[in-house]
Amino acid sequence: MNNKLSEKASGVYIISATPFTDSGELDLNSADTLTDFYLQQGVSGITILGMMGEASKLTDEESLLFMRRVLARVNGRVPVVVGVSHASHQHVQRLSLSAMEAGAAGVMLAPTPNLKTDDQISQYYLTLAQWLGSDVPICLQDFPQSTGVHTSVAVILRLIEALPQLVMLKHEDLPGLRKLTQVREQSSKRGLRRISILAGNGGLFLPQEMRRGADGAMTGFAYPEMLVQVCALFQAGKPEAAEDLFDIYLPLLRHEFQFGIGLALRKETLRRRGVISSASVRQPGPVLDSTDLNELTQLITRLELRLGDTDFQAKFSLS
Repeated sequence: MNNKLSEKASGVYIISATPFTDSGELDLNSADTLTDFYLQQGVSGITILGMMGEASKLTDEESLLFMRRVLARVNGRVPVVVGVSHASHQHVQRLSLSAMEAGAAGVMLAPTPNLKTDDQISQYYLTLAQWLGSDVPICLQDFPQSTGVHTSVAVILRLIEALPQLVMLKHEDLPGLRKLTQVREQSSKRGLRRISILAGNGGLFLPQEMRRGADGAMTGFAYPEMLVQVCALFQAGKPEAAEDLFDIYLPLLRHEFQFGIGLALRKETLRRRGVISSASVRQPGPVLDSTDLNELTQLITRLELRLGDTDFQAKFSLS
């Protein structure tokens, strides 16, 4: 199966967590069960070694070990995108080529921090595209809240025009809805390729992003089945049903979106769902206290009560 990333990518490319043991070691058995879980929920693709995958806390050896484990477990069933962002061009090149050799669909690349001008940002991607070669599909991650780099619409359009291997934009500027619209409208007006746009930011604005031209989501959430079904409902021409479904999960989605603590909440929920063995976030990282855990219990309980409504499945059916 040819799973190379393309401009036609759509649906949910889930941002995978990276499981650790309670002592902070890489948990490869939980990597298997987590990968199986994502596939069972119907994701269109999996993205590993992202920022919420704690990639910066892994050694080079661990990154390769985790990447190869996930790729082997997926075994070509869906595309796998590998996050390769790093301050070193050599590191980006080495990890990217290793990923593609192991069967990855493409790579996700955020700009190195502290690039200030449009020319600096453009040159960064143009240079790295040469280092990687035309056979490595690239997803541009636009996440200024983390990188401090503001990639303008003009730069995005310039790169779409200059780099055929740039096939996807991970859109998570905040606020960014107008930016998404501008990319779509200005790209069309100039006759440029229509690349895939997948939304991040925990999926918090997914319905509006879908209405503005996003093709799906590339983000994480402890209930990925909701993201999958919302995108599917939009694609089936049922936007109001998609919004209604989204609203049911919104309290927990919003809670998980909290900066600084969100990943710990997501991992704890995945642990409770029997997906991973430990909710450990590799240090330095947040540790939930008893109040945090009780709040999460209340939110999950409320969600499960709503999901238990006998009319739930019928109301959100795609048929």
